[in-house]
Amino acid sequence: MSSITGTTTVITNIASLVTNDPSLGDGSPLGLIQDAAVVIEGDRIAWTGDSRKAPATDNRVDAGGRAVIPGFVDSHSHLVFAGDRTQEFNARMSGRGYTAGGIRTTVAATRAASDEDLERNLTHYLHEALRQGTTTFETKSGYGLTVEDEARALRIAAAHTDEVTYLGAHIVSPDYADDPAAYVALVTGEMLDACAPYARWIDVFCEKGAFDGDQARAILTAGKAKGLHPRVHANQLSYGPGVQLAVELDAASADHCTHLTDADVDALANGRTVATLLPGAEFSTRAEWPDARRLRDAGVTVALSTDCNPGSSFTSSVPFCIALAVRDMGMTPDEALWSATAGGAAALRRTDIGRLTVGARADLALLDAPSHVHLAYRPGVPLVAGVWRRGAREV
Repeated sequence: MSSITGTTTVITNIASLVTNDPSLGDGSPLGLIQDAAVVIEGDRIAWTGDSRKAPATDNRVDAGGRAVIPGFVDSHSHLVFAGDRTQEFNARMSGRGYTAGGIRTTVAATRAASDEDLERNLTHYLHEALRQGTTTFETKSGYGLTVEDEARALRIAAAHTDEVTYLGAHIVSPDYADDPAAYVALVTGEMLDACAPYARWIDVFCEKGAFDGDQARAILTAGKAKGLHPRVHANQLSYGPGVQLAVELDAASADHCTHLTDADVDALANGRTVATLLPGAEFSTRAEWPDARRLRDAGVTVALSTDCNPGSSFTSSVPFCIALAVRDMGMTPDEALWSATAGGAAALRRTDIGRLTVGARADLALLDAPSHVHLAYRPGVPLVAGVWRRGAREV
């Protein structure tokens, strides 16, 4: 090991350390190291290994025989909004089915909100997520659906994360209900021009009631021409072209992936597109669960995220989504944790997060438990006892 210089911190007496590097520890995909320590230098990981062999550092934190995991990477959220949809949820839980139309309620509230209100709401949910171990998040526009409102949503989001997604194509704006083609022209023209400077990604809800395959292709292709990389809301409510389109355009992720044909699974397995599963949406809409087991057995890279939004998945808790994935989607506790950390990083095409290896960003969570398995074993219990982001303890 090279000598460590500068301000350093060792977290020692870790019962189990998840590195997500199979060359370390037990050789599993999680790269579990027992009785471990991790050294932080600045904002990076400088060393991992046996606690007894940890180098001298400036600061020392005793984990007290608890587990340390990479910070969660939430690669799909909708956090720039106003209001909520309590009445819609209450009605749905009383027997009414979910459709994409509820988005219009949030659009009206978001348009009416001030910039200050939107930012206050955003930071509230970011802090809520941080307390539960989320250290990286992606978030989208999509509740403005005008040039001005979409651009301001992205401008607000960009002050808080690098992972910003332009989702002018969430639904056809109510203002263009009678002329969807004109709205697609707006989304691919003036609105794209105004939004592209604030975004890294472009997304489209490819679904009945939103945008069909041809519309989605036109929108994503226009975004790529502006330097934005595609993501796709795909195959959530029904079978459709979303997954195939995502793979065709080398989208970083196809999100939801609830209704898949064998050809869809094969396409994902043979491409670079990550299947991002969002169990909070199925939980909150009483919908069919995505089949994570089918995807993983086919060799597809799977991510787990919250889809935090006020309509169909109003949770910021990645641990809750891990528990759902293990209980109802066929994932093992190890697979679910990997998907919520390294899988989320893959869905953002990042290699500096989602793992605790030398040179990676020092984003990690200390659990009030001896093993990461407790995230699924003890659902609903606030197990995150500490969070470091970019090397600084924030929780």
